[in-house]
Amino acid sequence: MKRFGLMIGCAALCAASARTASAQQTVGDVLTFLMTNQGVATGNPQVGRAAAQAAGDTISRALLANVATLSASFVYQLNPELGTVERATQSFGPFFVERASTAARGQASFALTFQHLQFSSLDGHDLRDGSFVTTANQFRDESAPYDENRLMLDIDASVATLYGNVGITNRVEVGFAVPMVALRVNGSRVDTYRGRAFTQATASATAVGLADVVVRTKYTAFADHGSGIAGAVDLRLPTGREENLLGAGTASLKFTGIASAETGRTTLHANGGYTVGGLARELSYGGAIAVAATDRVTVSGEVIGRMIDGIGRIVPLSAPTPGLIGVDTIRLMPDASSLHIVTAVPGVKWNMNNTWILVANVAMPLTSAGLTARFTPFVGLDYSVGR
Repeated sequence: MKRFGLMIGCAALCAASARTASAQQTVGDVLTFLMTNQGVATGNPQVGRAAAQAAGDTISRALLANVATLSASFVYQLNPELGTVERATQSFGPFFVERASTAARGQASFALTFQHLQFSSLDGHDLRDGSFVTTANQFRDESAPYDENRLMLDIDASVATLYGNVGITNRVEVGFAVPMVALRVNGSRVDTYRGRAFTQATASATAVGLADVVVRTKYTAFADHGSGIAGAVDLRLPTGREENLLGAGTASLKFTGIASAETGRTTLHANGGYTVGGLARELSYGGAIAVAATDRVTVSGEVIGRMIDGIGRIVPLSAPTPGLIGVDTIRLMPDASSLHIVTAVPGVKWNMNNTWILVANVAMPLTSAGLTARFTPFVGLDYSVGR
């Protein structure tokens, strides 16, 4: 009888028409709405709503970690010497890993870059194939849930960034990064009871606007051709709208140590950074190798790591279901772990003429933590202004 009663209850719930989120809801609201269970009888809706809010907040922070805290890549500049434009090093350097060299006094450069992120998984769970279970009920004597909510999410972001950089002295440079973001979220929640699927809710949201702007300065303490040691400070301003996940909501400071070594056509670079404020405390690191394949073409490979406090991973937790004997409810909840992201970035830079450089790379995740895209293409143009 208990199983027959459960079937009747689920049929009544699933017969209701699917709900659609209001067009006025923010991106964060839509994520929480889609995470909120409406079909699985858990016997404790308050706990379910709290779990959905916590899981939605975790997804929002993971999305912020990718969109609102993108690394400010200040790409290579040409260096004027004796009234002519010459290269300061043999290679054009990496993309995201900083090099120790700075622009010469009075030397300025500007760059416009574009990258597209299409997120496909969350903490190893596929978001697009309908296998992402958010809430489920399961009899303890059965091997699989009899009633479960599944979520399908399409999340993508297009980011266009304007960079500027100028040498104040031969050892000090200042720069800025101004990112514009178009963020889109589309999703549906489906209840599956004993193999029968019912769409419960659909929702979508789009946010377009300015993300968090970065201003920074870099100082080279030691320089010998392409080798050197430097330090940089980035100030990230809360210019993006936090409710639409375009900004962290508060300012942050990032302190970075930089080391470079050049041997002929090959340069090696290593970075270590620490961020306070903003989304969370963060420890970052990176290493890169850049090789001048020809006088006009540089190929590079980079590995970038980020350890972000307090975002956590989404994990399933099981608890007895009130009012249903022998049934457990499984919910997704965030844990208290740090988010560790590691990314590999192969790329190429082509010096089209004395002052223009075309850059292109692709970022590929090496870990499954947080929101990940299978690959992220990046293209840009860098223009250098001599004195």
